[in-house]
Amino acid sequence: MIKKYFEGYKGFPKEIWVLALITFVNRAGTMVIPFMSKYLKEGLGFSYSQIGWIMVFFGIGSLIGTFLSGKISDKIGSYKVMVFSLFTSGLIFIGLQYVKTFSLLCFGIMLLTSVADMFRPAMMITLNSYVTKNQRTRALSLTRVAINLGFIFGPLLGGIIISVLGYNTLFFIDGGTCILAVLIFAYFVKEKKLLYKLNLKHISSDNYAPLKDHPFLLHWLITMLTGILFFQVFTTLPIYHRAQFGLTEFHSGLLLAFNGLLILLFEIPMVNYVEKNKIPKTLLIMIGLSIMSLSYLLLATINHPFVLIVMMFFMSFGVMLTFPFASAFVTARSHKNREGLFMSFFQMSYGFAHVLSAKTGMEIIDKFGFRANWFVNFAIGIVGVLLSYILYQMVNKERKKIKENIINSIFKAS
Repeated sequence: MIKKYFEGYKGFPKEIWVLALITFVNRAGTMVIPFMSKYLKEGLGFSYSQIGWIMVFFGIGSLIGTFLSGKISDKIGSYKVMVFSLFTSGLIFIGLQYVKTFSLLCFGIMLLTSVADMFRPAMMITLNSYVTKNQRTRALSLTRVAINLGFIFGPLLGGIIISVLGYNTLFFIDGGTCILAVLIFAYFVKEKKLLYKLNLKHISSDNYAPLKDHPFLLHWLITMLTGILFFQVFTTLPIYHRAQFGLTEFHSGLLLAFNGLLILLFEIPMVNYVEKNKIPKTLLIMIGLSIMSLSYLLLATINHPFVLIVMMFFMSFGVMLTFPFASAFVTARSHKNREGLFMSFFQMSYGFAHVLSAKTGMEIIDKFGFRANWFVNFAIGIVGVLLSYILYQMVNKERKKIKENIINSIFKAS
């Protein structure tokens, strides 16, 4: 079984393995992010409302970074953007520990995510330049494995470091791992120079194509709701661990590592099974959102520490049934030569989810308590399920119409 698991990753060039390695180092290194809300609450004494606003700026920075990455990569190359993002975000991480006031933290967090979130889009572009078209899906799967491995070790190590050495040490380690990653990358991977640059100006394209695609827009909204549910795992939930059950950062790290372990073990086999059996992606997203909703209902109705493990179990499987297939749905609907446009529009749904998730959650907790927030999240999930069902019906009708048009065109031609 283990041999079968790794068989799909044979035949990659050295550069792809280095990209996977630095993705792991980068993800494992950003240990402070899962504990940011706890640091702001317990370390700096901010109110829930203030934490919510800081996380809004976290989301705004993510939107800026995602948008700028593509634009700058087109001008100077994705390789340079990756180097800049890793090195500069490392310096910002180290400097962030000295920022203690609310207004400066809002700016500092926005600056950090603006720079740090340039990395992923640029990494995807760089990855594509080192593999063949047939290797791209497997190469992306390898980077997801690296991300999930990092997600197992990062929160776990972060929780231990905070418990033993405190938050300040964690900021230094976070910054240091970013700089270490860029040194590994620059040493082992050299920028790939194109012999010539393709000029695509003559290709007629519609810059507003995503906005005219109604199923895509509905999917965008569903993805944003999915993001709102998932991102609270890193913002409101760690605070709940301490406030309700007295758990330490180490215990929170274990729960987050459990999430990463489940995704690492089951996501790729699940994706392979779905692709092999051609199960509709919209149906899987609907099921995934149902499971995520259930995880919050459990939190709202059961007041026992064991529910945190059960909740994380369901949340992990909900994530596996939504996130990979949400991206695949967009790829399938993208117009030729406009794949980047569709994907950038799609990625912004996660940025908006970041903006809305923490702020909304913190305000509800501040005024009505944690239980009310879990019920609201459950309701958001149910809305997402209903919208997913509508999308499922829309896509089915669209497919039937296409088949009818093909049949009609054949009879007309004959």
